Amino acid sequence: MPLNARYLEPTDTALKAQLSAIDVAAYGKTRNHLNGRVTRLSPYITHGFISIPELFEKLPALQLSDKLAFEFGWREFFHHVWSREGDRILSDLRPGLPGVQYSDHLPEDIREGRTGLRVIDRAVHQLYTTGYLHNHARMWLASYIVHLRKVHWRVGADWMLGYLLDGDLASNHLSWQWVAATFSNKPYLFNAENVARYAPSDWHCTGSALDTSYEHLDQIARTNETIHSAPSLVGTHVPELLAAPPALITSSVSSADRVQLVHPWMLAENNFDGVRLGVIHLPFHAQFPWSAQRWQFVTDRMSSIADAVFVGDLYDLKNLLDPMSHVESIATLNPGYREWLPSLCTQLIDAPRHFANPMKTCRSFSAFWAQCAERPKQRGSHQ
Repeated sequence: MPLNARYLEPTDTALKAQLSAIDVAAYGKTRNHLNGRVTRLSPYITHGFISIPELFEKLPALQLSDKLAFEFGWREFFHHVWSREGDRILSDLRPGLPGVQYSDHLPEDIREGRTGLRVIDRAVHQLYTTGYLHNHARMWLASYIVHLRKVHWRVGADWMLGYLLDGDLASNHLSWQWVAATFSNKPYLFNAENVARYAPSDWHCTGSALDTSYEHLDQIARTNETIHSAPSLVGTHVPELLAAPPALITSSVSSADRVQLVHPWMLAENNFDGVRLGVIHLPFHAQFPWSAQRWQFVTDRMSSIADAVFVGDLYDLKNLLDPMSHVESIATLNPGYREWLPSLCTQLIDAPRHFANPMKTCRSFSAFWAQCAERPKQRGSHQ
């Protein structure tokens, strides 16, 4: 099944093309527009083709005052919070809006992209077909689901994560919490005027329930009131979310003196002197299933850079590795992988960061930026 957007191919060639097309100044001026000069690097960053420190090296003209640097900083901020709060990012970090009751079910008209609101239905269609959404579209979709349809942010965050090729637990779930006001001081809201300013005309929703004031939307967000539009009879096909790769790719695990375990968040090519073994830990994916399109992105890349691929429970891998082998990997905070990699590896290397990782959780990006923007890179490993 071919991917639907050429810039999302899981290859170094596609990554290099995206890097060469970056215009830092144009990004800063147009990034809020759906057709702006955004980088579309996020799938490659999420899956470890390239790191934030490497991006700063490859973009020597990039200054901390540039908007693109801020966006890289936001990603490291979210991972900073994840590293300090752990799985707490999967539940409310702060009390939500008082008195509001949220559903634990995503309505079918949203899931099928037939709400009757073009901005929402086009966002859902694009999510399913390309595995990518502009950040503004993500925020609009999240705000609509949480504040105007009263669905708990965790329900929406888990749903969106599975379809995004760049789906990252920290960036995705903490962004949803930021929208929901469980990781911010107020709910994020948008209206038809905001959509008209930043989106193409076929996304506009003038004359709809969204064509109202922010004061009115804030009132709705803080009560159990919802908005309703006449749903469309025809929506978009909803791709299945899968707890395992749709195609069997397991290879035999052979003994070697040196082994590098390559998980889905470290898919960079390198010159490792030994066997590179791809690993897919199915218990994680049972909790956070992926679309076939995302599975293809990950497994195509993993198969191309690894000598073999193990698909199963990492608990079982321990008995397949030679206890005398040197086994290394890069640490990840993703549940299951996070717990098992230390027991499998003789060397676990910290994921590279450009900005410092304060010992105490920074409660806002501004606090993180003020503390870390001028700090040196941190790299290291733990044995």
